[in-house]
Amino acid sequence: MTLLALDPSGFLGQLYISFWIPAAVLTAALLIKLPSIIRLWRDPLLRAVGGLLLLACAVFVFCAPSVIAGVNRLTGVPNISAPWCYSLITAFCGSGLLLIITWRNGLSGRPAATRRARRWVISVYSGVIVALWVLFLLGDAATERLRDLDTYYAGTPFLREEILLYLAAHTAACVITARLIWSWVRAEGLDAWQRCGLKLLYAGYLLNLVFDAAKLTAVGARWSRRDLDWLSTDLAPPVAALSAIVIAAGFILPHAGQYLRDRWRIRLAHRELRPLYRLMRAASGAGVPFVLRAAPELRLTRRETFIRDVLLPLVRHIDAGLHGRAYDAALGLGHPPERARALAAAVSVLDALEGGARPPEPSVPAAGPDTTCLLREIGAVSRALRSSDELHAVRARAAVLAGSAAVHE
Repeated sequence: MTLLALDPSGFLGQLYISFWIPAAVLTAALLIKLPSIIRLWRDPLLRAVGGLLLLACAVFVFCAPSVIAGVNRLTGVPNISAPWCYSLITAFCGSGLLLIITWRNGLSGRPAATRRARRWVISVYSGVIVALWVLFLLGDAATERLRDLDTYYAGTPFLREEILLYLAAHTAACVITARLIWSWVRAEGLDAWQRCGLKLLYAGYLLNLVFDAAKLTAVGARWSRRDLDWLSTDLAPPVAALSAIVIAAGFILPHAGQYLRDRWRIRLAHRELRPLYRLMRAASGAGVPFVLRAAPELRLTRRETFIRDVLLPLVRHIDAGLHGRAYDAALGLGHPPERARALAAAVSVLDALEGGARPPEPSVPAAGPDTTCLLREIGAVSRALRSSDELHAVRARAAVLAGSAAVHE
């Protein structure tokens, strides 16, 4: 049974992914990165990322069959899109290598070696692009082919060499880039989102190698007078499209993940402050005005500011003796020092509010607990207010300690 007898082209036809889908995903990735690229234009790594995404977008736009036909009609030259698309693919390969080289410069700190490597990549891939156009001009591609040019002209002099040249350049770049990305995955100092994004980039370049293998197998089959064109026309395009989507996801994921993580932390901090905020709002009789379109960062800042503004005059009425006893009581109940401080502060604030924030008795020292510490740790104090059972236990034990101190006096 031959491979042709197992031809899954009917099934693969159902898996066709329009080239406009990866183009849209890559454009989205570029737009997400664009503000950082513009703001930090002097950063060579961001410029390399921008160049890679821009070229990847161009590849899928100009390799779409409808655009290929349009370019051919516009220039009046049959198959002029072939060297143009091959050039874009080759430039994309080179930009991937430049990206990795630029990143490695940030780790190795060897600018001279990096400059040499960059010049080598630019020289080699620029030479390949020039050779692609020379070979196209020397060959005979009079019959327009929108989807199967690689296999249709696989045996045509000069065009055959052009096809092999762009596939060889693409394969070499993908092998090197995938290998370097994998070494990047194992580097230290990466967070989970960055590591996951790099794994997606690695998977995307492996899929590119599947694309190359399908194309080269189909071209080689033509030389042996066998028909495996479905590998090139039905398998390779959806693999390339899927590769682009995975690569785009690799660039988007770290940015989106860090954004979502930061937003989650802000919302969590805002929610954690709710018990203390409600307490301060009840004490002051007012709260933070609601603004419908306020950003999460602004809402968190306004809530923190409001709590500190109300706490600041209240701190003067906190019983320092109670605070110390509550701290000792919390430690005695087995709480760690950090948690004990938060519980003691919460007990002291509740006592001050329940006492109507009266000035302390003349016999009681006017100095309260460390004001700076209390105002800085409002999140921990607010979390302590959620634990009513623990607060009750601390207050009860602190009362016992107060009674014992009175007996000794």
